[in-house]
Amino acid sequence: MALVQTQDLRQLLGAAHGYWLTRFVILRLLGFIYAIAFLVAANQLVPLIGEHGLLPLGLFLDRVRDALGSSSTGFLRLPSLFWINHSDSSLVIVSWIGFALSCVVVAGYANAILLGLLWILYMSIVHVGQDWYSYGWEVQLLETGFLGIFLCPLFDPRPFPSRAPPLVIFWLFRLLIFKIMLGSGLIKIRGDASWRDLTALYYHFETQPIPNGLSRWFHFLPQGVLKFGTLFNHLAELVAPWFVFWPRIGRYIAGIVIIAFQIVIILSGNLSFLNWITIVPALACFDDRALSKVLPRNLVRRAERAEREAKISRPMEGIAIAMAALISLLSIQPLLNILSAHQIMNTSFDPFDLVNTYGAFGAVGKERFNVVFEGTDSYFPDETATWIPYPYKGLPVALDKRPRQIAPYQLHLDWQMWFAAMSTPNEYPWTLNLVWKLLHNDRETLSLFAGNPFPDKPPRYVRAVWYHYKFVRAGNPEGKWWERDQKQIWLPPLSVDNSRFVQLLERAGWINRKEEP
Repeated sequence: MALVQTQDLRQLLGAAHGYWLTRFVILRLLGFIYAIAFLVAANQLVPLIGEHGLLPLGLFLDRVRDALGSSSTGFLRLPSLFWINHSDSSLVIVSWIGFALSCVVVAGYANAILLGLLWILYMSIVHVGQDWYSYGWEVQLLETGFLGIFLCPLFDPRPFPSRAPPLVIFWLFRLLIFKIMLGSGLIKIRGDASWRDLTALYYHFETQPIPNGLSRWFHFLPQGVLKFGTLFNHLAELVAPWFVFWPRIGRYIAGIVIIAFQIVIILSGNLSFLNWITIVPALACFDDRALSKVLPRNLVRRAERAEREAKISRPMEGIAIAMAALISLLSIQPLLNILSAHQIMNTSFDPFDLVNTYGAFGAVGKERFNVVFEGTDSYFPDETATWIPYPYKGLPVALDKRPRQIAPYQLHLDWQMWFAAMSTPNEYPWTLNLVWKLLHNDRETLSLFAGNPFPDKPPRYVRAVWYHYKFVRAGNPEGKWWERDQKQIWLPPLSVDNSRFVQLLERAGWINRKEEP
């Protein structure tokens, strides 16, 4: 009797077809993104926030503790396991445990406990990641990962367990993709005239944070095509989101438009895992009827068999409904923010990042600027010296080097330096700590770069130069990808013997010369 009532309810809600395949695909993609995110952390946390990192975690936790009065209050404001232990070993262990558990999910095995652990581990990283983890996709992964917990039974990890995925959770995923897309669209329309006059893509592919090998091709497309691309952006972000709540055909079309839009962005640049994690809630637009047409037949048969043999779990359904009520209540403020003329983006509204606001490229830069660190062995650090650049892994430096495909992996240093190039060292004081470490050939810091131009001994001086970069059309005789001109010195030549430089680093707590041998 209960089974008949459940089927009647599903038909009433427009869910005559199940979501077993949808759950399977969502969890596999979510596991893949978690794996990438934890791999990034395993490789970069120590040089970024380790004991001797660019922004040491210990100093950050001390400031939070002093500002809020106690460690317990700090934990309530920024929940993280690293309040217990923030050693370099802890950073690495948490990252690799998260990576290993993510691979289990990718392999097809997930339950609520496993996904809950992944959420806690990654939240612990994000909340102490400081500048390096201040991007919208970090909290977007946390919000998406939290919803994923309630797709699964508590214990049964099989790809097709005996419990059906709660329908209400898919509605929460649709609410999430609605917030993401509409928020992104409105912040553009409100923020930059180039989105309104359809010229934004004249500049975006060249000035985006980290271009890839196809970015130049996109940049030099005919202007009519680029204007059409901007229209498609508005269709995907301002129109399609309203249809994710519609009956089947409307949802299917909305899902196709949104996912196609994300794929184009993935092809045209390196935006970390932003577009990958955005695809996850968009998959909730599709039920098994749609996915069965594109997935392997063997997988479809397994899903059909699981649905036939499924058992009702009252506790699982009850918890899902309670979570839906909680998320709906917490979402009121983010939704009001979307409608506000003073809309803010990439902001969390609770300590656990359960509901957030999103948006990207509310302003489009018209020119590309890069800050390049350069070193010299010369005793006289002027323009007569031979300055050798430190190559980034993603940002352009050499003019004849094809941009790499990095995403969904993220290069935290490169992203921050893209922002820094639109500002001054005053807003990015940790760049002084970076220079100090380059002056000492610090191995961990150098791992953030593509190479070390001074492998035998450190340079005498390091400076940072502000350059203007532009794409060069393909087929030019020199085989160049870029041209550039020097604008000004961003950081003056600095050495380990500069007493004012040393004092500044000591006041920041980044070095202690008294402890050096």
